[in-house]
Amino acid sequence: MHLNHVRILSEKFPTREFYPFHLDILQMTERITFSSPVTFFIGENGTGKTTLLKALSRKCNIHIWEYGTRTGLEENPYEQELYRALEVEWVNGPVPGSFFSSETFRDFSKLLDEWARGGAGILEDFGGKSLMNQSHGQSILSFCRGRYRVKGLYFLDEPETALSPKSQMELLKLVAEMSRKGHAQFLISTHSPILLACPGATIYSFDSIPVQAVPYEETEYFRFYREFLNHPDTYLESISKKSSTK
Repeated sequence: MHLNHVRILSEKFPTREFYPFHLDILQMTERITFSSPVTFFIGENGTGKTTLLKALSRKCNIHIWEYGTRTGLEENPYEQELYRALEVEWVNGPVPGSFFSSETFRDFSKLLDEWARGGAGILEDFGGKSLMNQSHGQSILSFCRGRYRVKGLYFLDEPETALSPKSQMELLKLVAEMSRKGHAQFLISTHSPILLACPGATIYSFDSIPVQAVPYEETEYFRFYREFLNHPDTYLESISKKSSTK
């Protein structure tokens, strides 16, 4: 364990009219405790889980690889300011780490290739070959296998996006193994019931106000997938009826 908890200091919010500071869940949640080496954030899109994950990463001085500056769009000046209203408590002082997102991973892979031109040894930490010469899913697993062997704090934003169910199982095994060794702590935003099955993990739901811990089998993801797999005909029949009425 490297990070004990985060406090959300709503009194320091610069506004309560714009995203993300207008979200009730951020205004009403005072503290989130990290009591296990693997913590999941779950909830519907727009609930703030990824925004908080990114803010935590910035607060912990862990770089986030972002796309280039957007043009032609009106930007929200408060979108990346949440970290200023956070207070974190470390166990034994700050540690290094990384922030992973499928959206920006390809950009990172290209940069890694550029760096490798100056020294082939750079790729040794990521499986020994270019991430660009692998499929998206294979390159993600290569990155994770190399990076998570190092002591640190690791943020992952919906890593399942480009992974097959089998690859999600591989990532689950890796996260469970590295967290058991005691040198890696993971904070993961996900919609995957496969990843959520990580033994001993804490799951926080952003569908409740304030944020609340929930058991695995009480998550909406587990219940929905179990119901669907047990009774697929019911759902398919419903879809057919809706299609026939159009």
